[in-house]
Amino acid sequence: MSDFLHPHSHDTNDSIDRALEGSTEGIRAVKISLVALGVTAAFQLVIVAMTGSVALLADTIHNFADASTAIPLWIAFSIGRRAATRRFTYGYGRAEDLAGLFVIAMIAASAFLAVWESGWRLFVPREITYGPLVLLAGLVGAAGNEFVAQYRIRVGRRIGSEALIADGVHARTDAFTSLAVAVGALGVMAGFPRADAIAGLLISVMILLVLKDTGLAIMRRIMDGVDPRLVERADVELRAVPGVRDVDALRMRWIGHRLHAEVDVVLEDRLDLAAAHEVAAEVRHRLRARIAGLERVSVQTRSAAV
Repeated sequence: MSDFLHPHSHDTNDSIDRALEGSTEGIRAVKISLVALGVTAAFQLVIVAMTGSVALLADTIHNFADASTAIPLWIAFSIGRRAATRRFTYGYGRAEDLAGLFVIAMIAASAFLAVWESGWRLFVPREITYGPLVLLAGLVGAAGNEFVAQYRIRVGRRIGSEALIADGVHARTDAFTSLAVAVGALGVMAGFPRADAIAGLLISVMILLVLKDTGLAIMRRIMDGVDPRLVERADVELRAVPGVRDVDALRMRWIGHRLHAEVDVVLEDRLDLAAAHEVAAEVRHRLRARIAGLERVSVQTRSAAV
């Protein structure tokens, strides 16, 4: 929770600067991920050509697919920086969620290819040569993916991008699948030729599991889902504002990696119009100070006497 909630400035211009900074960080994370995964997958592809390992082929396909997801994320972060228009009055932050859908599609496609190739090789085994090279490639793939996973998840949490977090989780799962390649190589070297195909099928199952988790996360974001603990924290902060008697409604949603809130509060009946405006201003300031990523707060007030 500490990744989402921490103090920041009350100034509206500072909020805009932070939003732009978030997009810049996202683009930087995507660029670094693209290079790291591209180099890893290219190295593995060379080893696949030399050894004929189907487990390594499945892992390589998945790594290339993972690297390719950096492109729509890059585009999405760039589009998300555009100003709102008469047609897109909330801006273009939803482009990140569309990129998340592309990530899901790429995970599904890589799972299908991995299942197909591994299943075929399970029934029609093929000799694997240079087992130690396959083992090395699996370890390199694991290291490359774990580096990318930690970086994407860290940046995604900092800027509140579900798409980038999902891609980071995807990369972390790839690290485990690369380790499965290494295990398969050890099995082949120990005299069990089908170990390579079995490792490929295991990779496929792990890809399907991450597909489920990533799909749920992206769909919750598209359906305006937020962490209930975030709403509870906002509710506590609202009720702590002097002059607020009750909270009628609290609605929050993410648009890209920027959080929007709509609040209906009940004020103490002794407050005059000027005091009511001051309470509304304090509500906005308090929420922005306590909830990171909160770009806009709309406040509606009514007197308890009404």
